[in-house]
Amino acid sequence: MRLYEQKKWWKRALVLIAICIGVFSIWYTNKLVKQLAIEEQKKIKLWANATQSMAKAEGDIDFLLDIVTGNETIPIILTDGNNKIISYRNIDSTLAIDTAFLNEELLEMKSQHNPIKIVYDEENNFYQLLYYKNSIILTQLKAYPAIQLALISFFAIMSYLALSSSRRSEQNQVWVGMSKETAHQLGTPISSLSEWINLLRETPKEEQGYLLDELQNDTKRLELITERFSKIGSEPVLKEENMDLVIENSMQYLKTRVSSQVNIHINVSTPGNWAKINIPLFDWVLENLCKNAIDAMEGKGELNINIGHDLKHVLIDIKDSGKGIPKSKFKTVFKPGFTTKKRGWGLGLSLVKRIVEGYHKGKIFVRQSELGKGTTFRIILNKV
Repeated sequence: MRLYEQKKWWKRALVLIAICIGVFSIWYTNKLVKQLAIEEQKKIKLWANATQSMAKAEGDIDFLLDIVTGNETIPIILTDGNNKIISYRNIDSTLAIDTAFLNEELLEMKSQHNPIKIVYDEENNFYQLLYYKNSIILTQLKAYPAIQLALISFFAIMSYLALSSSRRSEQNQVWVGMSKETAHQLGTPISSLSEWINLLRETPKEEQGYLLDELQNDTKRLELITERFSKIGSEPVLKEENMDLVIENSMQYLKTRVSSQVNIHINVSTPGNWAKINIPLFDWVLENLCKNAIDAMEGKGELNINIGHDLKHVLIDIKDSGKGIPKSKFKTVFKPGFTTKKRGWGLGLSLVKRIVEGYHKGKIFVRQSELGKGTTFRIILNKV
């Protein structure tokens, strides 16, 4: 339940952040629009003053003429005192031929800004009115926040749908993988039990002791598998264990149930390798790594397990003589769904990584691999 609560709060936080980004973007763009509008108004006033000064000037008017002709972006219409259009600038000349179009432009300018009065003769009350509207850039910039918000919303919705679809797909893959992993885990002891029962029927009672022991081992294995799955999702209890004995016991069961052409060797370089582990879960790690190694060797080769330690850690290397892994896949092999097998489901190594790093606070990685020669996985556990 806590996981779902955390997800809910994360979603709320992400939505809030997205809203804040959108609001800030709109606020900042509006601020720029207002600043640009003020600058355009200053430019128009300067243009109007220059026009007025030109009308009164008696000498060289080149400088003033440069100011007047410098406006190439802001649409303007110049009228007399009775609002009769005298001239215009920065309006499409092909459309301006139509008087009705110019009058519509004038009405739009009146709705946007108050006109600027250009007085030529105060005594005779001779003046003209300069109307203007926002430049194309300013008009586009005003529409930009709405377009931006729409694009952000579209992108956010598409991203959410894509992530939801990806998450559902991954969950489905994990569930399918887990069900197959369950069948895979149960397959070995169940097959063994079936064979032991057949042998038991054909063996005289006085010679059945060994078979009964093996039946008991497989029954315990089923109990162990049940315990493994029951611990997924809960915090396991870790106890101080001698890793030399744990690995020896785990391999003892495996040795009798794999091909006789696979030679399993356990090498202890320095005795006394103690670590805090949960045996059922760690045994699962060893089993997955060893079965992957045996598959990579196609049921024939050398499997070496080297155990040692340094000052702070227990070091376990599992080395096979199989097909090897490309260097580019060293990290990918631990991701859910990754597999090189035609009928694989790519869950084993992701479970291994979760058990080692999530539950035991250790590390696991591909220490070395060479195509056609084999792979070495290293497990690092905290020493006690």
